[in-house]
Amino acid sequence: MTEQPAHIHWNARYRGREPDATGPSEVLAWHSHLLPRQGRALDLAAGLAANGICLAGHGLETEAWDVSDVAVATVNRFARERFLPLTARIRDVQARPPEPETFDVIIVSRFLHRPLCSALTAALRPCGLLFYQTFTRLKVNDRGPSNPEFLLAPGELLHLFAGLQPVIYREEQDLGDLSSGFRDEAMLVARKATETVAAD
Repeated sequence: MTEQPAHIHWNARYRGREPDATGPSEVLAWHSHLLPRQGRALDLAAGLAANGICLAGHGLETEAWDVSDVAVATVNRFARERFLPLTARIRDVQARPPEPETFDVIIVSRFLHRPLCSALTAALRPCGLLFYQTFTRLKVNDRGPSNPEFLLAPGELLHLFAGLQPVIYREEQDLGDLSSGFRDEAMLVARKATETVAAD
């Protein structure tokens, strides 16, 4: 059986749904106080752009990229109706990653394509912030994908973005009371260093 294109799968998932049903992912909801007061932001692999809506609500000029034209159309209508500085675009980020130094904030939630990580680091402007959250291989619940290609090894998120300065990192693994806490995922908020000026 031939595998269907990704956008067909995601179109079926998003058809008939409205944005902002669940709010932003935890990495952004818990740390939105770290956002700059102005700048350009990207919600990558955005789906219905709950993260992008949050970023735009903070006054950032925000783009939301996804392969699903259904999701993109829905997000753009939602943003127009609420006068949000948010534009959704159809874009396959694996084929066309963001250009270098184009964004002050990038958020990625529950999406993992390891070859993209260096491009995301490069796409941040000096002092730019990355918010990243996705599933881990070490789980206590049956959540997220089963394919290890889409799951983080312990501590891997720090290695994937070793070129950035960690601000927040959280990965609770299987410690303590498994009925509470932040489980099955890792999150990172990291900052790109300022440009250095060579000494005379």
